[in-house]
Amino acid sequence: MLVFATSDKGGTGRSVTSSNVAYRRSLQGSDVCYLDFDFGSPTAGTIFNVDNAARGTRSGNGLHSYLQGRASDPIAVDIWTESDRPSLRHRPPGAGRLVLYPGDAGGSEFSLEGDEVRRCIRLLRRLDEEFDLCLVDLSAGRSYATEMVLAATAVPEMRSVTARWLVFHRWTRQHIIAANGLVYGQRGIIEVGKDRGHEAVELADAIRFVRTAVVDPNSDELAGLRSSQIAWLRDCNRDLQELASQRKVGRTTMLGAIPLDPVLQWREQLISDNDVYARQIANRETVDAFETLAKRLTEEAAWVTL
Repeated sequence: MLVFATSDKGGTGRSVTSSNVAYRRSLQGSDVCYLDFDFGSPTAGTIFNVDNAARGTRSGNGLHSYLQGRASDPIAVDIWTESDRPSLRHRPPGAGRLVLYPGDAGGSEFSLEGDEVRRCIRLLRRLDEEFDLCLVDLSAGRSYATEMVLAATAVPEMRSVTARWLVFHRWTRQHIIAANGLVYGQRGIIEVGKDRGHEAVELADAIRFVRTAVVDPNSDELAGLRSSQIAWLRDCNRDLQELASQRKVGRTTMLGAIPLDPVLQWREQLISDNDVYARQIANRETVDAFETLAKRLTEEAAWVTL
């Protein structure tokens, strides 16, 4: 299965959430690969603590080089053996593979002028056969990366491959409006996908939204706030829920919500069980949200259109 992760704005937590979901899905026993298609800023290596690919690989065969025909195959980084974080250097019992395909250091967005789409198709088909889940982190907004994968997944030879989309947004007014525009607006995913050969209804059914940095106004952690502040937060939350419903990013199209977590705010990283139980720097609710989202990616009931 292919899962494309995108957002209309930067700072949504798209990459760090996607990386944690890939990590949790691997811990659940699936073979998972993570493709850094954020060509303008290929920094997924930082989240996985792969220091020699923190800002993309300098090997000369990253995803930029492959897609532009300068490398025959993109480099694959085995996180369980090559991460510089000690707690990730040992593959836990029962865990599946976890592989990062980084972009190139110094790479950037590029237009579709040659055989990039054909190479993309070849790569996605091969990895779909090799892995249970391929998570593709796209550049934010209306990017060439998004247009490329829309073109690639529209060809007849890709019709047998399941492809789904996650659109990330923070739980704010501007992010809700931006997420709506990215999917349903002018030159959004559905319009561009239709131009590339997708059926609009089928493509819309394959899109779900993920809320990030969500503050629960009823949480015990807010006990230190004044009653007037809590009341205001609850009013804001109701307003956001109404806006999300109006903009077609409400609960019927939402796959998951990630709570606000201090670790993710101060340092974008994978959250391990050790971070929750031993070090006690991360919240269990955040890990639960990652695990639930990882499972729901392949639960058919979660993708039934209501």
